[in-house]
Amino acid sequence: MNKYFFGIFIVSVALLGFTNVSADHAWGNYHWARIANPFALKLGDNVTGTWDSYLRTASTKWSLSSVLDTSVVTGLSNRVNCRPRAGRVEVCNYTYGQNGWLGIAQIWISGSHITQGVAKMNDTYFNTATYNKPAWKRLVVCQEVAHAFGLDHQDEVFNNENLGTCMDYTNDPDGGVGGASATDPSNEYPNQHDYDMLEEIYAHLDATTTLAAATSGKGFGALFEKFLESRSEWGKAVQKDGKGRHNLFVRDFGKGNKVVTHIFWAEETQQGEEH
Repeated sequence: MNKYFFGIFIVSVALLGFTNVSADHAWGNYHWARIANPFALKLGDNVTGTWDSYLRTASTKWSLSSVLDTSVVTGLSNRVNCRPRAGRVEVCNYTYGQNGWLGIAQIWISGSHITQGVAKMNDTYFNTATYNKPAWKRLVVCQEVAHAFGLDHQDEVFNNENLGTCMDYTNDPDGGVGGASATDPSNEYPNQHDYDMLEEIYAHLDATTTLAAATSGKGFGALFEKFLESRSEWGKAVQKDGKGRHNLFVRDFGKGNKVVTHIFWAEETQQGEEH
């Protein structure tokens, strides 16, 4: 039985004492334990055909990193609950309802090691005229999957010029005319700074790995396989996005085990509408 006990992690700055600036968008020392680079991370495909190409594109772009190789594999969950599985990231889409969020990322951690993750896209909003666009889909799936690597945002202001990375919040994901600048780049894919940051995060090797299905959730009970769906289950709100909406929630179970949930809110969502 593996020695790890689990918490769930998704992007953390204020609560855990990290600094979130564009020059350093890692989540402290949180990373997948592995014994060699580049390491192979499986992305479980639980998405419908309308999302397959976006997931595969995100996988291809992130695999340009010198330390990370992702592969899209058959999902082990279902789209409704998107239950996580040890040693990999399950990716799902579904009509999750008018709950205010476009996407959610969750990652289980033990100490400083990520052990499993999920990324979910909410078709309730992606089926609307505002978000049913390739650029929005590329941005959100690229960003939510990347949180599972240990990456933070480079910027959280929505209406400034794009930085040319999916780790930058925006109201104009394809860039150019219609946004803050007529000449700014799109935010649909990673940029070089994202790859550089991954190299920093994974500069050292570990004596063991959390990239194995044998990783055990014993000690964390039913939460090991449960997606925490509602705000009441997410725990304490610890951070806000550029529009003042809480987008980071943490449930602390002690002994290094945390449930951390990162929310990508739809543009029209107001603070009082969050569920």
